[in-house]
Amino acid sequence: MRLTVIGTGYVGAVHAACMADIGHEVLGVDIDAERIAALTSGRPPFYEPGLSEMLVKAVTTGRLSFSTSLAEAASFADTHFICVGTPQHPTTGAADLSHVEAAVNGLAPYLHDSGYERILVVGKSTVPVGTADRLAGRLHAAAPRAELAWNPEFLREGCAVQDTLRPERLVVGARSEQAEARLREIYAPLLDGGTPFIGTDPATAELVKLASNSFLATKISFINAMAEICDVTGADVLTLAEAMGQDSRIGPRFLAPGLGFGGSCLPKDIRAFTARAEELGRGESVAFLRQVDEINTRQRSRTVDLARQLVGGSFADRNIAVLGAAFKPRSDDVRDSPALAVADAVRRRGAQVRVHDPEAVDNARAAYPALQFALDVAKACEQADVVLHLTEWPQYQELDPVALAAVVRTPAMVDARNTLDPAAWCSAGWTLRALGRPRLG
Repeated sequence: MRLTVIGTGYVGAVHAACMADIGHEVLGVDIDAERIAALTSGRPPFYEPGLSEMLVKAVTTGRLSFSTSLAEAASFADTHFICVGTPQHPTTGAADLSHVEAAVNGLAPYLHDSGYERILVVGKSTVPVGTADRLAGRLHAAAPRAELAWNPEFLREGCAVQDTLRPERLVVGARSEQAEARLREIYAPLLDGGTPFIGTDPATAELVKLASNSFLATKISFINAMAEICDVTGADVLTLAEAMGQDSRIGPRFLAPGLGFGGSCLPKDIRAFTARAEELGRGESVAFLRQVDEINTRQRSRTVDLARQLVGGSFADRNIAVLGAAFKPRSDDVRDSPALAVADAVRRRGAQVRVHDPEAVDNARAAYPALQFALDVAKACEQADVVLHLTEWPQYQELDPVALAAVVRTPAMVDARNTLDPAAWCSAGWTLRALGRPRLG
């Protein structure tokens, strides 16, 4: 089938490449000419495992091409996926829908004269509930043969290709059987592989994404709230999380105590969901999400406090090494990165800070130019008074604590992700601290 993907950021670039990989002919469209040029040459605008190889293959075979023209998109196909961003409004916390509205408004006039009998526009962006119904009327008025459906994405950065080709579920909110049938046809290779398909109305489809992200954020903040209780009682939050996770009603996933979540999805989505609920007069229904957000943010200041204790109460004239800049491993995304928030907070309190990350140094330097950066771990840790482990890259778990102890000034570590082996580090002479855990050495 022929289809277009409008917006070639994180969601759009992955979706376009994966749809071409399963056999469709795809046109990716974006207003950013430099990004289109890079994608046309097979270079993705961000780091995502497996995407570069898939992109090169799809472009080489001719199944994937790119353009800056919505007119070309309208004539290319009768199915159009909207994959533009919905960033957080800087003052209200609500979702900024200007990019979604611009995509629909820009595409609609060309659809009117496209010559296709039945046109389907499919939203994949994360939007407040009610957005699809509002935009559907606007779309139909401009292009009567066009219908709007909603098909939210559930991608995890670092696993986005896998999540697109082998998703846990496909959710489609459509008002007609024909729209749902077309999406079933597009996703047939995935459905044949056993992926569950949930057909529903657009409002429910929008809520599935918001509710899922809110639940995951709540689970993370819950275990971090328990870590705060463990700190004052001497209990061990890792053992607590392990025991809780054995309960089949709870499960172990997302019960990982530590520095908390960041990135472009969970923080933004729970704030936008709260704002939308208040608009609907049901703010009290999700009022707990404000506490979820507060607990998550508090982990950053608690990590700073733990590091301050290890350097004797003041960061002035101290060297601090930071392991990790991306908000999560297997990504170069530094948006709302807890690691960089902690690093900058320490710097603002007088420390000299050097940051290392396997993939995100360039993005981190652009976002935090006042920080120092190192391209290898040993250089970042040279003469450090304390090392902060802030992003759980596998490479950091494989570090030799004996060798690193010879580089630092003081072998002191804050394991803010609880993924290092305490026995190995403590036996090498390190003082190790972690939120919600007794003294480890």
